[in-house]
Amino acid sequence: MTTPDRGSRFAEFGPPRRVEGGLKARSTRGAIGRSWWSRRFLEVLESFALGTRLTRGRAYARRGQVLRLDVAPGLVTASVQGSRPKPYPVRIGLAAYPDEVWDRLEADLAGQAFFSARLLAGDLPSELEELFVEAEAPLFPADVAELEQHCGCPDFAVPCKHLAATFYLLAEAFDADPFRLLHWRGRSRAELLDRLRTLRGVAASADGVPAEQAAVPGVPAGPADAGDRPAAAAERAVAGAGRVLGGLPAAELADELDRFWLPPAPLPDRPPTLATGPELLLRQLAPPGAAIGGPGLVERLRRAYREFGRPRPATDPDTSAR
Repeated sequence: MTTPDRGSRFAEFGPPRRVEGGLKARSTRGAIGRSWWSRRFLEVLESFALGTRLTRGRAYARRGQVLRLDVAPGLVTASVQGSRPKPYPVRIGLAAYPDEVWDRLEADLAGQAFFSARLLAGDLPSELEELFVEAEAPLFPADVAELEQHCGCPDFAVPCKHLAATFYLLAEAFDADPFRLLHWRGRSRAELLDRLRTLRGVAASADGVPAEQAAVPGVPAGPADAGDRPAAAAERAVAGAGRVLGGLPAAELADELDRFWLPPAPLPDRPPTLATGPELLLRQLAPPGAAIGGPGLVERLRRAYREFGRPRPATDPDTSAR
């Protein structure tokens, strides 16, 4: 009697068991991911030639087959209901940065009011990705080998549809709370924001601003003491122009106005456009059939795309007009 191999044992199982109360993707059709960071996360996965494999789990994500999804530093765990009675455990690992790396990142973030204000408001500016790259701590994985993918199902494909469903639900979790992406990399929302407030307060105190007024503009500094009068409480909440100009004599006011609108730190440049590479589409499509050229067609298209993608030297207007 022969023992069936792993693939044939997997083929014995039918459609997934229907579950109640699972985590369903909010997107019912089309692409998943609304924010730039969740779309970027899925773009990175697709750039690893996982596009066709990922689509196998999209239906699982929309049917609610994912029962649980947890994000911790360096590890995402999930439970996905398949065709067997017992759900499959899923683990996706991505290296969490150590404290010394985060100390450097937080110092860079706190050094620019633009980043601090956006983060304290619960938003991830698109320029954040470039800052992480410049700090040699990329926000997203640069290679599929950086992701440790494990599933308890008998399917040998990586990612299987259970892992793929987890990736889609993870992207939507990043939509709902962008700090879960940073938490996966090693820093929770509370830790990061507390650190930014502290660093901003230290910098403001060094510039002569009282510590209790060192909050980022637009973010409340905290409740007033119970014994404060309403007018005193209002004074403590003053930000922006009132904080800078309120205590100046009238004679100095004109000089201060000349420099008031200068940014306290250089504003970041616009983020660069995403370079996907000329071969991305070829990596996502299934191989062509023999009738239209087979693998040889793919190789010819790959060389053609590379040639088309090369920058062309600027033509001399004098010679081109001849």
